[in-house]
Amino acid sequence: MFSSRREFLAGAAATFAVSSQAVRAFAASCPFRVAVINDEIAQDFDHACSVTAKDFGLGWIELRGMWNKNLTALDANELAEAKRILAKYNLRVTDIASPLYKVDWPGAPLSKLSEHRDQFHAAEDFKKQDALLEHCVELAKNFSTDRIRCFDFWRLDDVKPYRAAINDKLREAARRCAKDKVILVLENEMACNTAKGSEAAEVLAAITEPNFMLNWDPGNAATFPDTMPYPKGYEMLPKHRIGHCHAKSVVRKPEGKWEWAPVGQGVVDWVGQLKAFQRDGYRHAVSLETHWRGAGTAEASTRVSMAGLKDALAKAGTGC
Repeated sequence: MFSSRREFLAGAAATFAVSSQAVRAFAASCPFRVAVINDEIAQDFDHACSVTAKDFGLGWIELRGMWNKNLTALDANELAEAKRILAKYNLRVTDIASPLYKVDWPGAPLSKLSEHRDQFHAAEDFKKQDALLEHCVELAKNFSTDRIRCFDFWRLDDVKPYRAAINDKLREAARRCAKDKVILVLENEMACNTAKGSEAAEVLAAITEPNFMLNWDPGNAATFPDTMPYPKGYEMLPKHRIGHCHAKSVVRKPEGKWEWAPVGQGVVDWVGQLKAFQRDGYRHAVSLETHWRGAGTAEASTRVSMAGLKDALAKAGTGC
């Protein structure tokens, strides 16, 4: 056991002094595309890629934001620079982690969790989503990935009156993506209408397009005090419809409150989840989305959480 926070962080950092041979061996033996979301390390994309490839020994990265911009807001020169950096570090992209459909549903009461409070702005945001989807399809082509992440609109107190129409919109988006052989992965997000495993199962049952899949995030589901994402939440899911996974964890506090935690701590049983993934034939990304900042900075915290993820992968007997 580490006797101090400083020793713990030093030990975590030492874990990632990997050789190129170790990187290749890790990739060959691991059934998953182990990755990290780039801006969980740094906004400096070159530095984030260097840490991912050289320190973490990974061949995959998830793209969300860089240079203090969302990926969807980068100009042509910035996109070209991002591609150059990816090639420099020999990194492949798991998916486009877009903010698609993280907006209010038009005509419904404004969500308590919405980032905007006036109905006009909510309506305008919704109108922009079709263009955003088209741009995300182009980004997927540009970065040679077949996956785009989306959400299920800001969470309503009662989604039932709107559920069928929301499903139609998500179905329409999946069909648009299918034209370019792109998979649309819906993230279960605590601030959106699909948050728990049970809710994800219901949406997947209603939207049967084969290229509409789930971005399973046990950490997000664990923010609800009445849930246990693994095994209970996971057991509800159609395993062949899981197309992406985010790794993080949660510590529960009194009165239903919670805080983020590094992988290996908190309520999410990552060893059990990873064993189940391997058993059930999951072969897509397991991407670290740290969120926890207990080590002081994004990078330091991500290093600690990546150490926890690699430890869980080893304990689960994955070969990673």
